[in-house]
Amino acid sequence: MLTRFAPAPTGFLHLGHVVNARHVWGEARARGGRVLLRIEDHDGDRSRPEFEAALLDDLDWLGFEPDLYPTAAFRAGRCDGRQSDRHPIYARTAGDLRERGLLYACRCSRRDIAAAGADAAGGAEFLPSGALAKEEPYPGTCRDLALPFDGDVGWRVRLPSADVSFVDRWRGPQTQTPARQCGDLLIRDRRGHWTYQFVATLDDHLQGITDVIRGDDLLPSTGRQILLGEMLGRTTPAAFAHHALVMKSPAQKLSKSDGDTGVRDLRRAGWSRDDVLAEANRLIELA
Repeated sequence: MLTRFAPAPTGFLHLGHVVNARHVWGEARARGGRVLLRIEDHDGDRSRPEFEAALLDDLDWLGFEPDLYPTAAFRAGRCDGRQSDRHPIYARTAGDLRERGLLYACRCSRRDIAAAGADAAGGAEFLPSGALAKEEPYPGTCRDLALPFDGDVGWRVRLPSADVSFVDRWRGPQTQTPARQCGDLLIRDRRGHWTYQFVATLDDHLQGITDVIRGDDLLPSTGRQILLGEMLGRTTPAAFAHHALVMKSPAQKLSKSDGDTGVRDLRRAGWSRDDVLAEANRLIELA
């Protein structure tokens, strides 16, 4: 078993991350597995080096030690656990998809897609934060236009109209139809940033992740990631386990903007490591 803890350095760690880390490390240790640390800084607009440094410090303080790509490896410089250091891999893979006729250029903006009745393109360019929004599929506006791959365009993968069935370790049997859920997946946005769906799926494949343990806001992404993984050459999909989120309200998950639950804020308020871990365990039991 190889699982991963994959925070994005777009803010400071909060109790929701600690809950996920407890699930990830708990499952790995109980099953004799290993944990890989991945810094998902594909969002070049919001990722910051200072947030990466802070989350590495917080993981050390909390006692979460990765088996692959320890925190010292990130501090030393280039690291294959950091997505911004893997751009050549993503570019080569996108080139292969293009050669196979599976990739096309898309000039649609978010406003264009909203006007067509969709709130988010290809399952969203980046992970949503705050409110849990209803997802609408990309309508395929540019699918057959043969637009050039230069200039102000995104890149989308043609998804087949196939059902994807899997058994979630904690949520049970699931069947999803990605083409109907999200439409063709955006893998590179119009600003040149790789998207979460693409890089997380590719990294899970290339890094040999056997088990994905994450919050259930990402359960709808599972079918499309399994399908995309097959298109990228993965023969056996990872096993998935989705746990309950730490919620700020019934409709809004905890986010990095909720300072009173940030690990650094709790430390400044006098919380010990054991206090933070105990609170994470309490939240897990309440879920």
